[in-house]
Amino acid sequence: MLPDFRIRQRDYLLEITRAITQELDLQKVLKRILRISIEMLAGQAGLIALKENDVWKVAAAHGIPAAFLRYLEPLLEDESVSNLDVEELNRMLKELTYTASQGLLNGTAISLVAHRQVIGVIFIFRSYTDLFSSNDQQLLQSFADQAAIAVFNARLYSQVIIEKQRLDALIDSAADGIIILNADHSIERVNDAFERISGQTDEEVRGKHHDQVITWAHKPDGLTLEQAEANGWPLTTNAHLYVEGDLKRAEPRNVPVGITYAPLLTPDGQVRNIIVTVRDITHFRNADQMKATFISIVSHELKTPVALIKGYASTLRRDDARWDKHIVQDSLAVIEEEADHLTHMIEDLLDASRLQAGGLTMVRTDFSLPALAQRLAERFQTQTKKHTLVVDFPAKFPVIMADETRIGQVLSNLISNAIKYSPKGEIRIGGDVRPEQIIVTVSDEGPGIDPHDMPHIFDRFYRADTAVRKTKGAGLGLYLARAIVEAHGGRIWLDPQHGSGARICFSLPIDTFRVQ
Repeated sequence: MLPDFRIRQRDYLLEITRAITQELDLQKVLKRILRISIEMLAGQAGLIALKENDVWKVAAAHGIPAAFLRYLEPLLEDESVSNLDVEELNRMLKELTYTASQGLLNGTAISLVAHRQVIGVIFIFRSYTDLFSSNDQQLLQSFADQAAIAVFNARLYSQVIIEKQRLDALIDSAADGIIILNADHSIERVNDAFERISGQTDEEVRGKHHDQVITWAHKPDGLTLEQAEANGWPLTTNAHLYVEGDLKRAEPRNVPVGITYAPLLTPDGQVRNIIVTVRDITHFRNADQMKATFISIVSHELKTPVALIKGYASTLRRDDARWDKHIVQDSLAVIEEEADHLTHMIEDLLDASRLQAGGLTMVRTDFSLPALAQRLAERFQTQTKKHTLVVDFPAKFPVIMADETRIGQVLSNLISNAIKYSPKGEIRIGGDVRPEQIIVTVSDEGPGIDPHDMPHIFDRFYRADTAVRKTKGAGLGLYLARAIVEAHGGRIWLDPQHGSGARICFSLPIDTFRVQ
């Protein structure tokens, strides 16, 4: 039979090994192992050194003077120590202990071995000179074998926690919405981007079935998840599944999305999870719509003047007719007018392209804005008999430091629009000086702008339904006007408080002009 003290040691050993193997926090495991090791061997102090990336580091210490640790840690972290084996480490620790205590302390060390790899060492100090017995060594070794497994498990658990945190951060920082589905299509979790896209929180959708969250407003383009699985996906092919359509949501309205399903299979080929990526394709759809609008508008706007030019030129070239001089002059005037219209449209398109590429440059000079407005008013007055153009600026209006050609382009667009969209009446070009800015306005006495169109009049290629039916244009004038004004540091807006007709205003900050 075992002596009583050996039985107590055995029971104690079983109890503590069971306790430490249940603990997964590495620091708590190390502290517990060290405390128990010191108690088992009647020691007064100890330390645990772990090997991390081939470098020994003190991971836990008890009863060790701070000065000793400060001396020891740099030695262990030195590159020359990285290749030391456990025996060499033990020898170094024993020498340091003997020297530091002037021969009053001795110690013993046992390596921590898990899965045939040395992961650390336990070093126990006693305050008396008796050597550690073979029984002490065996007892510590029995404990160390279990302790090594506990340390190994705690390390794995820490790595899993770190990887989970890293994965969570990656998922939550993704711009696209992400859903993790279980094999039964229940939702395990969603990320922040999906919450923004769908308008539903992770707590609201977690545990719900995929069909309860991904609902389509109309029949989508491509196979849905259920349809694809009915055809054998993903067991017949591991290719990603893509479907595109309008996702239903409560507020504010349905959102166009492209959804990709990627299967995560077990080693035996069964579905473990399905990773769902949800991308908001509103911008892509708007871009496609804008491209279609651009092609439609430009083709129509180019077709009309080209047809007129060709028609008049062909008529004038007929050999079987003798045209009156006035008819020839009128025909040439139409050809010139339509050619100017084409040139103006091409210039607007080029400016729009330059603006999109960031290449809209400004050449700033000093000039009088009232004088510029007067010249433009006189030029446009020759084009209409139904309107009266009035220029109304204060007597001492500041001299502007800006791009005269570009500001003239803004005023020309505003005056031209006023002529096109008001059947008759007065068109007033005015200005006002404020403490920090100047304001220029162009107003007419037409029917005004429909409230439905107000938020969009400065958008590229936007034209109201009534404008499309009644007037020519590519929907670039106000878009370019806004870009030019903003490039000068100002802003442009529609005055909704104005009475009858439309009134467009733009401002320039005070540092863009000089007072006379």
